Order: sequence, then C-alpha cells, then structure tokens
Amino acid sequence: MQFGIYSERGIELTVRAVHLRNQKSRTPMKPCIIIPVYNHEHAIVQLISRLKEYGIPCLLVNDGSSATCSQVLEELARKESGWLKQLNRAENGGKGAAVIDGFKAAQHLGFTHALQIDADGQHNTNDIPRFIEAGRLNPDAMILGQPVFDESVPKIRLYGRRITNLLIAIDTLSLAITDGMCGFRLYPLAAVNKLISATPIGRRMDFDIDIVVRLYWQGLKVINIPTAVHYPYDGVSHFKLWHDNVMISRTHARLLFGMLVRIPQLVTIHWR
Repeated sequence: MQFGIYSERGIELTVRAVHLRNQKSRTPMKPCIIIPVYNHEHAIVQLISRLKEYGIPCLLVNDGSSATCSQVLEELARKESGWLKQLNRAENGGKGAAVIDGFKAAQHLGFTHALQIDADGQHNTNDIPRFIEAGRLNPDAMILGQPVFDESVPKIRLYGRRITNLLIAIDTLSLAITDGMCGFRLYPLAAVNKLISATPIGRRMDFDIDIVVRLYWQGLKVINIPTAVHYPYDGVSHFKLWHDNVMISRTHARLLFGMLVRIPQLVTIHWR
C-alpha cells in the first residue's frame, strides 16, 4: 500500500520517529493528524508549514474541493511526501464525512490516535505537544480543545456556541465537556472506530457535537485543554448560519432523546 508516493514501510519509519510511549504500560502511541479540507487553498499552505516541525504523519482529506484547491493539495502532498498524504473524496460530503474517511484510513495504517485540526488556520499549532502529551498520559481519553477566543470571533457564533455547550451539558448530564464544537481535538482511534462502525454520526457541521457526546456516552474520559483560537486566515467559513443551526438543533433533539434512555448509565459515569 502506498502513502503519498512512498511505501507503507516508509510510514512505519516515520511513525517510529514520533512514537511516544506510555510510561506505565510501555504501549507505543502512534499519532497522526487529520485535516478535512474544502476550498482553503490559501490557509492550508500556511498550516502545513507550521505542522511540519512536529514530524507527525498527516492525512489531508480533500472533501470535493475546487480544481484550484485540489491542485494546491496535490502539490503539498508531492512536496511533503515524507510525512503527508492526500485522500480524495469524489464530492463534497461535509466535515464529518471527511474526518470519518480520515479515521478509517488512519486505522488501516496502524495509527492509535488522530489529532483533528481545521484547515482554515484558526487553531494554535503550538499546543500540539500539549495534546499529544495529554494523550500519552491518558491513552483512552478524548482530549478536547477549550477555545480561548480573541476579538476576531464573530459575536453571533460565540453566543450560539454557548447555547450549544449548554445543550451538550444536558445531553451528557455533565459539565465534563467544556466545548463540544472546537475542531482541535485528539481521539483514541480504537474507541472512535468502535463507535462509527455501530452508530451513524453527523456528516456535516453537526459532526463535532455528535461524536463528542456519543463518545462520552460510550464512557470515554474527557480532558479539556485551553487553546487560543483566531478566526481565520483566509476569511473563508463554510458555516451556513441558518441551515447549519437547524441541522445542529435536530442533532441536539436526537441526542436529547438518546440521553433520556441513558440516564442510569450517565449517572454512573458521573459518579465513577
């Protein structure tokens, strides 16, 4: 099997360079980065240049981008073939669909954890070592970014986010998840693939909310890491205010009903 233009053996050599070992179990941690990309041809170049220093294998998932963006991604994959692979979706399926394709590819390639980060450059890549270290110390936990916003955040998005996080607290009967919308997070792939193989997960902007609540229901520990967020380099946002808010509201309705039948389980999780 090929990873970019080099062999799977090459992947293993790259992964060994970034292995982090759990000090108690000595179980190797094999992290990768997953970036869903849809028409962020300017910001993605800057993001990749910032990620390179960490030497962590990266999967760029092209979610049906324009010809211009697709060409930029292909050039990046050729230039950075030692650590970066491009996956192509035939058509745009949404953020969740792209990330889920990345999960499946990462599992097939033998990675244990996936660090999700948005393509628009809004996340602070300087915090990547903190996420990886938290995952090393807590290999079965989900490590979630807790955004620290600057003045660039749109106020309407900020207020909407507060409402969403309140609903997540209701969906989980817990305050464990401080922000369920941040796209900067580290997943343990064994737990993720157990979930997505059995349960349909939101494929578009409802993905981040849906998967984090359902992983919590599955019993995963949550670790929140404060991280600076700046909106975005290229000014491109694919969040459709009315359409996506309606979709997210429907997701919360489904999660609310799911919470009701899980109340005994959630009480047990809360008091464990």
